[in-house]
Amino acid sequence: MVREWDPRTASSDEIASVLDTLNAVLAADLPQDPPWRESSLREYLSEVMPGERRISWVAEGDPGPDGAPGPILGHVHVLLLGDIGVLEVLVHPAARRTGLGRQLVLTAARRVYQEGFQSIGVEVVGDTPAVAFYESLGFLREYVETRSVLDLRTVDWPTLTEMAGGVGAGYHLEFCPGGPPDELIEAYARAKAEVRDVDDGELRPSSYDPQRLRDSLDTLHRRGMKPYIVLALHEQTGQVAGLTEVVVPAQHPTRADQYDTIVVQDHRGYGIDRAIKARMLLELRSAEPELGEVQTWNAQANEAMLKVNAELGYRPDREWCEYSVDVAELVHRLDASR
Repeated sequence: MVREWDPRTASSDEIASVLDTLNAVLAADLPQDPPWRESSLREYLSEVMPGERRISWVAEGDPGPDGAPGPILGHVHVLLLGDIGVLEVLVHPAARRTGLGRQLVLTAARRVYQEGFQSIGVEVVGDTPAVAFYESLGFLREYVETRSVLDLRTVDWPTLTEMAGGVGAGYHLEFCPGGPPDELIEAYARAKAEVRDVDDGELRPSSYDPQRLRDSLDTLHRRGMKPYIVLALHEQTGQVAGLTEVVVPAQHPTRADQYDTIVVQDHRGYGIDRAIKARMLLELRSAEPELGEVQTWNAQANEAMLKVNAELGYRPDREWCEYSVDVAELVHRLDASR
């Protein structure tokens, strides 16, 4: 049975069952990824940015002999974001090839269509069954990144310390746990806005407006995701010349997520990109003793950042792709195949 589901009011047993399915999917498709924990999972599944909405459904298995609800074997949610619905589907490996995944996609797609959206996007991890699944539904690949992972046990910390001190004269670095100080929010947003035309996909948009940046940081905290920032400040002007962002989620605190790393055009060539990323790793070593890995995503054409990552010890892991499809065509195709 597929039913609409609100994680904010769901029982603890339902949250635990969704977690079991998520970890079963990870074990089958991404066995090197750490399992998720229940810490702040409810908040992760329910909190969104102002102006955005998330709608969720679950698929339950057969009830138990005592009439207790069956386990949640599938979960789908769609985030209504700008002019697109961003889809995420989980099907327990034991329930695959039963048509459940198609049923979950159709349920979400019908709602997206009713809400007046024209397209659905989804992130698809390369070399997993999801690639063939979404392509069979007519989704087309729009954008490809490379995910790289750094194992902190392999880091050469003395060399990393030298890299962190290798920024050019006239700049200094600041570590900002929790997010940039409010007096630097506008300068921070300007630095991000300067590169907003770079094609970095549309399913994980950055925040370039100061208020939206504040909202983004607040949303991260409410979802149980702790942001860390390292800034490169130009001493003569006080401007943010570069920044790098890492988020440590309560749901998988042994592996952090590297978000944006940006160096403003006029300040390139002074070793800022390498220095701020090295400084971040040094700070995380003290701030997050449980942390064992950091994962990052880069466009395959971004050779400069891929080179910096390689120098820091990151190793390419797999492709991370964005797919999209016209909603009306998707609903028609799925209805016709029923």
